[in-house]
Amino acid sequence: MTTTTKKMTLYGMTLSQLKQLCEREGLPRFAASQIARWLYTNRISDIDAMTNLSLKARSILKQKYDLGLSAPLRESVSQDGTKKYLFKTSQGEYIESAYIPDAERATLCVSSQAGCRMGCKFCATGRQGLQHSLSSAEILNQIISIPESSKLTNIVFMGMGEPLDNTDEVLQTLEIITADWGFGWSPTRITLSTAGVAKELERFLNSSKVHLAISLHNPFHDQRAEIMPIEKAYPIHSVIDILRRYDFTSQRRVSFEYILMEGLNDSPRHIKELCRLLDGVKCRINIIRFHKIPESPYFSPPEAQMIEFRNALTAKGIQTTIRTSRGEDIQAACGLLSTMEKQ
Repeated sequence: MTTTTKKMTLYGMTLSQLKQLCEREGLPRFAASQIARWLYTNRISDIDAMTNLSLKARSILKQKYDLGLSAPLRESVSQDGTKKYLFKTSQGEYIESAYIPDAERATLCVSSQAGCRMGCKFCATGRQGLQHSLSSAEILNQIISIPESSKLTNIVFMGMGEPLDNTDEVLQTLEIITADWGFGWSPTRITLSTAGVAKELERFLNSSKVHLAISLHNPFHDQRAEIMPIEKAYPIHSVIDILRRYDFTSQRRVSFEYILMEGLNDSPRHIKELCRLLDGVKCRINIIRFHKIPESPYFSPPEAQMIEFRNALTAKGIQTTIRTSRGEDIQAACGLLSTMEKQ
């Protein structure tokens, strides 16, 4: 009986890790930069395409490593042009990512976990629980393997999972996307959204320069804890206290996501408390319409009520916008990504 050893993936490795690989495999140290260029600049799909590496070096790589890329299993197309892609993970689970074209912008909403353990009651992903966290290779695969990869202008970590529940792999991915030896993207093209994992937040803020979005949804502790269990471990006021120690500018923005739910978080009292909570924090609020999930007790207020809520916050000096819903008809809009039926 023969056993096969699972190969390591090259995509997802940092330059430092590639240098360690070269040392481990007896390859010249400068080959690490060559491999990085083939992976992240040329985005090859075959190790043999690394033509400035010797045949021996390529042979060594093929014996122990593969690229770690896999095409999406399915593509769903919305009437508004949004596309949702289904991927299978290395552990046999499933994830989804959403491609959102909008005039000159082309944004990909990537997942960082298969499922999620945050348990937010308004989110379809939270209902399925956590299957596993994604590797850097699996996160990058969502970016590299879609047909629109070369068109992307922005990436948002707002798909399935809590990015700061998978901090190591997410930070490694951000390093690859923004490094000169990697994709070479400006951090201003990337936004990470978190429910507020306070113990990881400072590490993230110190380790990267990408934009930050906080899933807020209710400024009152008891009410937020009812819909977002993370509030019990990391109260939103402790998250805000961390943010106050950082200087957010046009080069690095912080925003707050606020899904408006009728009769739950849409009163003048909530507006007043939002202003008190965010006083002195240079930020914006993105109001999001609640997208109905099965057996949910929540409803989105009428459009006129959302506009009134936005205008009231704006009048108080907080820049507030209403985010346009995209891809709702293919279950790709905010809070709708889920692969529960695939499990």
